[in-house]
Amino acid sequence: MTDTHCHLDYMEPEETQAAIEASRDFKAILTIGTNPIRDRKALTLAEAHPHIWAAVGLHPTEAMLLSPELEADLLHLAQHPKVRAIGETGLDFYWTPETRLAQYKALDFQHQLAQTLRLPLIFHVRSKEGSQAEIEIASWLLQNKPSRFVLHAFGGHPRLLEVGLLLGAYFGFAGPLTYKKNTALREAAKEIPLNRLLIETDAPFLPPEPYRGKRNHPALARFTLAKLAEIRNMEIEVMESLTDQNAQVCFGF
Repeated sequence: MTDTHCHLDYMEPEETQAAIEASRDFKAILTIGTNPIRDRKALTLAEAHPHIWAAVGLHPTEAMLLSPELEADLLHLAQHPKVRAIGETGLDFYWTPETRLAQYKALDFQHQLAQTLRLPLIFHVRSKEGSQAEIEIASWLLQNKPSRFVLHAFGGHPRLLEVGLLLGAYFGFAGPLTYKKNTALREAAKEIPLNRLLIETDAPFLPPEPYRGKRNHPALARFTLAKLAEIRNMEIEVMESLTDQNAQVCFGF
């Protein structure tokens, strides 16, 4: 089992240790940094546990922090041997739509960093109303064509699905895949090539059914895995092996 996107540093220390213990049989866990402080916390956890790896980057809601000094810092951190991706980056018009230009600047920098270091780029895409962020990211992807990238917590947006399929994206599925009303997302999951499916939790956020309203942790990725296997009419063990292999190819665990 592999959790390709979580935030172990957002948990309390005892909660983090319990989450790591509960997922001790996982092949790999990728914990994601979102700013310079959290990037370092992610790396500290990765250094302490052989099966934990890190992504470093600047979340779009913190894009206003970007500076020449932070760019140099990210370049330094990204060369750590336990770093396996850049991000999460992208566009967030839910929390901080007023920082749109700063978000694009941070996205462009992280894209170039990922290309230079030959690492995958992890995208966060969220809109408040409508789907402006999804539409704009689709256009950005068509223009920039990153070599390897993940649509984290994919929500099923048709245009983003279309462009992601065209450009060979990896699609990360989290707890919302299990939510009863998300039939459109489950239909989208049927269209994605088997070698582009990833399982994630976004822990401690986005818990799957039947844990909605509670704190998420990597071990709960099994519920999303089970739902994805059901959607694709596959045995859980086969889907687990498949998504583990996809994660290995994408991130080089």
